[in-house]
Parts: sequence; C-alpha cells; structure tokens
Amino acid sequence: MPGLRPTYDLVCMPTTRLLIEYDGTDFSGWAAQTGLRTVQDEIETALATIARTPRQLTVAGRTDAGVHARAQVASYTGEPVDLYSLNALLPRDVAVLSCEQTVDGFDARQDATSRTYCFRLFPRIERSPFERRFAWHFPYPLDRDLLDRCAAAIVGRHDFTAFTPADTYHRHFERTIYEAYWRDADDGTLEFWIRGQTFMRQMVRVIVGNMIQVANDRREYAQFEALLAGAHRREGGPTAPPQGLHLMSVSYGLE
Repeated sequence: MPGLRPTYDLVCMPTTRLLIEYDGTDFSGWAAQTGLRTVQDEIETALATIARTPRQLTVAGRTDAGVHARAQVASYTGEPVDLYSLNALLPRDVAVLSCEQTVDGFDARQDATSRTYCFRLFPRIERSPFERRFAWHFPYPLDRDLLDRCAAAIVGRHDFTAFTPADTYHRHFERTIYEAYWRDADDGTLEFWIRGQTFMRQMVRVIVGNMIQVANDRREYAQFEALLAGAHRREGGPTAPPQGLHLMSVSYGLE
C-alpha cells in the first residue's frame, strides 16, 4: 500500500566451530602478524579460498611461537566448509579435525570455561632426536617431590604477576587454577598438566621454568610460594622453552 515502508526479514548468519591441531615449531604463534607465518593466517587464507569471502577466526587460546596444540578451538561467523577441501589447502603442520555449525553466537574465546595445557620435559642425559620438537630436554638432576609440591601450591586463585612478561597488555593478574600435577609418561617424559579458567601470555612456561629451578636446587620452595602472592616479574625465574608446551583441550559449559 502507498506510504508503507517495505519490511525485510533479518538474516541470521550461522556460526561455525573448528577443532584444530598443529605443530607450532615453524609458526610465529597463532595470531596473525604482518610478514610472519602464523596458524591463523594459514587457516583464514584457506577458508577464504573455499568460501570466496573472508572468514575471521576467534580462538580459544592464542599460542606463542613454537607452542603446539592438540585440540585448539576456533569459531567464525558463516557456513561450515568441506573439511576435506579445507585440509587439502593447509600445510602439513596444521590440520582441522572438525568444521561444524554450532549454536548461533558461539565465541571460542569468551564461551570457554577452562583450558588444559601439558608441558613435556625430557629428563635424560642424552638428547633425543624424536623429542627435540615436542619436549624440553633437561639433562640435570631433579627432585620429583619438589616438583609435586610446587604443582600443588599452584592450585587455587593466585596473583600470577611474576609469571608473565612485565611488558604486557594484561591489566588483571589473578587467575584460578583447577588442577596442576606432574606425571610420568610411558615414553620416558615428565608431563606437567595444568587446567585453569584463563592463562596469561607465557604463564605456563614461566611456571615450569620456576618449578624446574626449585627441583634443581637453584631456588627455594619458599621463594616459589612467595611468587604466587603477586611478586614482580623480575623476582621470578626463567621462561621454559616453547617446544614443550601443548594446548590439550578447551572446555565449554557442561562438556
């Protein structure tokens, strides 16, 4: 009728969820960076090729250069693409395990309730050509009881200022850790498992670096405990190398 404005149905774009694994050795981390090879760039380029339109990924945890992921989660607004075609366009050191439509508005980062990381340590005098990309070779004595005590001290809510770089974008440094423990793996490595709500940049690696100092008699256990009370980064110890760290899983709600 004259004088009436036309009405339009609102189009609600679907949300797609990806499950991803990658060997981080030759990547400059997850996040896109100009002139550097990153996991995000590789996947977004492949998605854009198939969908013929850009797809911007949101990720559960932005891993640093050299860090691996066994079950990274990412999401984007748009239809899923064919999984076989997507992996055919990706390099050999990254693979998408699933690409499925999920609930509208799902956000891989904001909706995550916990992340689980595993740091692998190779405590043998002789180095291993098989573990060099995926574990930290540590040929020096370690006190296993002290490693376990340090892990137990981490559980709970603490101020982790001493466990992230001083030059940081973080404003709040308290984090809640649900689980933290060391275990002997069947392949001869020592594994440090940690599950928390969120993690800061390099946080797990700095925690490991300090625990190793305690277990190697280069730092007192009491000093490690004091770091959890909000000490400055300069009071903390070294950052463990990236190749030992693996993002193992991300949890959402009741999963």
